[in-house]
Order: sequence, then C-alpha cells, then structure tokens
Amino acid sequence: MAKKRRPQPQAAAVKTKGGEVPVVGAREPCPCGSGRRYKACHGRQAAHAVTELVQRPFEGLAGECDWVALRELVPAATAELTLKGGLPEGVPSVTLATVLPMAWPALRRDNGAVLLGLQNDTASGDISRDLADTLQRALEAEPGTPVAAGRPAADGPRLQDLLDPGAPFEPVVHTGFEFWVENAENATGEVAASLERANAAAVPTARIPGLEGAYWCEAPEKNHLRWVTAHPEEKLLDALARLHAAGTGSLGEGTRLVGSFRAHGLIVPVWDLPSSMKAEDVAAPAAEFAERLAEALASDAPLSPEERRARGGLTNRQITLS
Repeated sequence: MAKKRRPQPQAAAVKTKGGEVPVVGAREPCPCGSGRRYKACHGRQAAHAVTELVQRPFEGLAGECDWVALRELVPAATAELTLKGGLPEGVPSVTLATVLPMAWPALRRDNGAVLLGLQNDTASGDISRDLADTLQRALEAEPGTPVAAGRPAADGPRLQDLLDPGAPFEPVVHTGFEFWVENAENATGEVAASLERANAAAVPTARIPGLEGAYWCEAPEKNHLRWVTAHPEEKLLDALARLHAAGTGSLGEGTRLVGSFRAHGLIVPVWDLPSSMKAEDVAAPAAEFAERLAEALASDAPLSPEERRARGGLTNRQITLS
C-alpha cells in the first residue's frame, strides 16, 4: 500500500525585508514562510547564487599586497580608510581591522566611528563586494552596535567603488587587540579577560618599513619573513630561481628561502630566519634583496639547467591559501 503523504505545512505570511528574504541560521525556518528549513529553501538558492570566485579581490586598491597580508598573515593590525567623497555626517573615521571582537563583520562605535573586520568568512566569491556591503551597512548602523553578516547583491558595489584610490594605505601592526575598545587600559571584568585571551594567542608580527607586503613574524623554533608580492607569477618564480641558483636568494647567514604560497592571486615567498633575527634586523637585508630581485625580474634569458631545477623545487613547495 502506498505511504500516506505527510500534510504540507501551511505557508506563513512571507517575512521579507525590502522584497528580499533575510539570512538566518541554516537549520532555522526559512523567513519566506515555506515551512522548510532555510538551508533547504532560500539558503540553497543563496548558495547557488554565490558570486564567481574573484582571484584578486583587492586588485586596484592602494596597497593591494598589504590588504592580502592583513587578510591572511597579520593577527592584529588596523589601517585608516578614505572614502570617495569624504565621510558621511556623524562618522568621524572608518578603520579597517584584521579582527573584531566576537568575529563581528563590523562595528559602529558609540562616537559613530566605524571599524570594518577583514578576516571574516564571506558570503560570496568576491571578498571586495562582501566588505563593501558590510561597510555600507556599518555607515548606516546605530552608534554603539555591531553589524551582522549579510549577503551582498550580485551587482552591489565593491571596495574599489567606495574607497579613494589615491589615498595611501598605511597598516599599523599592533602587539595586541586593545584597539577593540576605547580606553583599553581601563578595561575590567570580561572585557579585560577577553583581551588577555586574544593577546595571548596572537603571533608576534611586524611590518618591514618601506617594503609593501613584507612582514616578519616570530615562531617557536625559527622566525619567518613572508613577503606578499604583486609581480606576475611566472616572472617572479623565474627570478627567484635565478637568485636561488646563484646563491643570492637568502637574507644573510642562517636564512633560507624555503618556498612560497599563493594568496588572493598573489605569490608570497617565505624565508626561514634564525630565532635571534628580529624585525629590525631584517629591514636592510630585505631591501638589498629587493634590488637583486628587480635585476632578476628584468632578465629575459632562458633558465639554465640549475635554475630550472631551482624553479621546480620552488613550484613543488608552493601551496594556495585562497
């Protein structure tokens, strides 16, 4: 005998905002009133409508290499952002932050200032569009409130549409997350405890002055220099292979170019450094390496057998983070 069909729930009144179904938890009832869970209803549609992956989401922004570094490498940093046309009334500043408390996408301070989180999960394949959507909603949020995650329109603006392309992008690396709160030195109770936990987990990191995208970090057994570059991948790998084969790919005694990884369409070479080598010790050798790299990039000569072997080793050790 055929099974009886389970009666379908009556559709509730459609609960939409501006004609769009709001985002809710995957297992919650869909706000459209279908009676199904969100993940099986409009959540599925949203997943299928994900924007095509943009390989270089920060291309065209001032300081693209530093944007990638703050997204993938740096635990605690901020950078002031300049909007096209200036700041809206009641918004004294807009600041990019690597991470915000509770992983909030953005925060509107009591004084109206906006903090935009960079290292959050995104809803589409274009990080720039997701961040622009969050930024726009943060500019309109009530002071003193966090901004929840959202789903940007497929044709919505990107950061490149909102930020002044001529304004400098100058990240400031912090030793901790005191920038989360105003007057952090007076924090007590759970706020102080939360800051202490976050600070304890942060890897000591420093930006190398004068070299876009170059960051030193401290590790238990050896330190590292990770350098986000915007050079074309094939040309860069050829140049690194030339230097490696010539014995000039290091940053001095006890250092070694160990490989590279790809992040948001850019190549990031990585050097192992002695644990005694601090950020201030790296600046001069890194600047000298940049000059050698520029010369190697300018060469169009075919790679020698030794250089091809060096290139193969670099390629085999390459990974992709995003």
